[in-house]
Amino acid sequence: MKLKTLTVLSITLSLTLLAAVGVGAQDQSAPSAVFPETSYEFSAVLDGAKVVHEFVIQNKGTATLKVERVKTG
Repeated sequence: MKLKTLTVLSITLSLTLLAAVGVGAQDQSAPSAVFPETSYEFSAVLDGAKVVHEFVIQNKGTATLKVERVKTG
């Protein structure tokens, strides 16, 4: 059950990150968020164990990319 919850959490986090920075056509001077990894599936863990995974966000644009809000599941 924990594995299913963590998988759903990681997918939700990925979708939230995509929505938070906005994806789509942007002009050349705007920030452009690129996610090399859009989801992560945790292996089985013991109940109560802390699990962490860092998602990298790359800015392929020329302007400063600001990530103002990130939410999990």
